[in-house]
Amino acid sequence: MKARNWAPRRWLCPNGSMMLAFVSLLSCLLATSEAKVYSRCELARLLQEFGLDGYRGYSLADWICLAYFTSGFNTAAVDHEADGSTNNGIFQISSRKWCNNFDSKAPNLCRMYCTDLLKPNLRETVICAMKIAQGPRGLATWETWRHHCQGKDLSDWVDGCDL
Repeated sequence: MKARNWAPRRWLCPNGSMMLAFVSLLSCLLATSEAKVYSRCELARLLQEFGLDGYRGYSLADWICLAYFTSGFNTAAVDHEADGSTNNGIFQISSRKWCNNFDSKAPNLCRMYCTDLLKPNLRETVICAMKIAQGPRGLATWETWRHHCQGKDLSDWVDGCDL
């Protein structure tokens, strides 16, 4: 019987890349473990509790429509823009102006980290969205709301939700 040579073979991955792949996978798993995709009515009830129904003249249906078309009700949604900025969370709040994405040049008007917008607890996200809605453009700040929700009958968004 021939003895096997147990000498280490050449690795398929160069040094460090295996660790990088592992850390990347781990960070994805940790980030998604905190993610929540709300149902339409569950989100409607929560946003109503936060006082968004009628806030600045916008109906609860406006907010639900916005959340659907920006993130699909997913708290962990992140959209990466070509300029390096991100849109974050259920309302896709931009790091260009509203949150800190570890870029000291951005204004961070909501005074929070963008990663805080990805949590299932929507308290901080709603506070930031309310601040955005206080601006002169209101919900029209979101291009998605202008294209999909503005001026439309949105009653179906809250229909049957027992509010």
